[in-house]
Amino acid sequence: MEQSITGQTPDIGADEPRPEQSTFEALGLLPQVLDAVRRAGYERPTPIQAQAIPLVLKGRDLMGLAQTGTGKTAAFTLPIINRLMDGPRRTRALVLTPTRELAIQVEESVRNYAAESGLEVVAVFGGVPLEPQQKKLRDGVDIVVATPGRLIDHLERQNVVLDDLEILVLDEADRMLDMGFAPQINRIVDQIPPYRQTLLFSATMPPEVEALARKYLRRPKVVQIGRRSSAANTVTHAVYPVPREKKSELLVELLKDTKTETVLVFTRTKHGADKVVHALEKAGVKATAMHADKSQAQRMKALEQFRSGEVNVLVATDIAQRGLDISGITHVVNYDVPQQPEDYIHRIGRTGRAASTGDAFTFMSPDEIAMVRSIENTIGAPIPRISVPGYDFGTVAAD
Repeated sequence: MEQSITGQTPDIGADEPRPEQSTFEALGLLPQVLDAVRRAGYERPTPIQAQAIPLVLKGRDLMGLAQTGTGKTAAFTLPIINRLMDGPRRTRALVLTPTRELAIQVEESVRNYAAESGLEVVAVFGGVPLEPQQKKLRDGVDIVVATPGRLIDHLERQNVVLDDLEILVLDEADRMLDMGFAPQINRIVDQIPPYRQTLLFSATMPPEVEALARKYLRRPKVVQIGRRSSAANTVTHAVYPVPREKKSELLVELLKDTKTETVLVFTRTKHGADKVVHALEKAGVKATAMHADKSQAQRMKALEQFRSGEVNVLVATDIAQRGLDISGITHVVNYDVPQQPEDYIHRIGRTGRAASTGDAFTFMSPDEIAMVRSIENTIGAPIPRISVPGYDFGTVAAD
């Protein structure tokens, strides 16, 4: 459903696309783009794609509100490729992302969908040498996917000029603001023509995101899939009361007794992630850690090991709660309860993606009861408690 940001945005369920837009062919995409979609194995658009793509093709500014895993990357990459095809070789589209991992994955999506278009794309992000990115930018690209800080580095070195930019995408806008990127976003947008098309995508819409939209979007349409702060309805939730010192033991126990394939475990700290990996390896479980103390190469290696099945458990800090395109995750475990209810929604969004089902387990120590209740208030439903003999610190009723 679409409407102006100046009005109230209703709650909209993730229903089937409108009948007249139930196929990619009906959305107005060019044959080359449709061929790329078929090669990727997609038959029907997701709700966010069915509603957003026609609006983007018309040149409308857009705010897309959707949970992680609903297909929003294709909702903007497909129409952007469609619009830029056969144009001059210069930087005409910019996608800003909060993390290097997301930048890499958006670039990969663009590259796959644009295989027959002749468009060039590059991802620029920190943690790696600047020179290879510099060369690609100076050689000329059509689409830049970037983290804000590294893009500013390139702008200051005049490696890229945004004078001809036609389309700006702010991806995971809420996460970018959470990470303190507002000043960098402002600096970048100041160098972009005001007559551009701007697309903003976000899983949640706190006041800061709404203010950003009002500042940079012109009479935007709003496409919202699901409630603004709702958890995916394809995920089964459970809370396990457990003393903090017994969380590692309970995790090992559950992994032994539960049919799991790929498990993503979230901890609050980098030290905690490493500690959990050590406990799992000691119990014979193949696991690896991913957090900010790891180099870019180490993080990508951990991700590849997890994707390939070389390891079954990826233990991560919130660096991985958004923007990682990992299919087939059967379980998400909140080893530490997230301090912000929105983070719970983002974390569990890693499972139950694209209409698949998944399980989300949350380990709740006595000092985390209030945080769990805050999450329940946000998602509008109690989360069932599961008592495991020998681990439960006492029955905790869900209010």
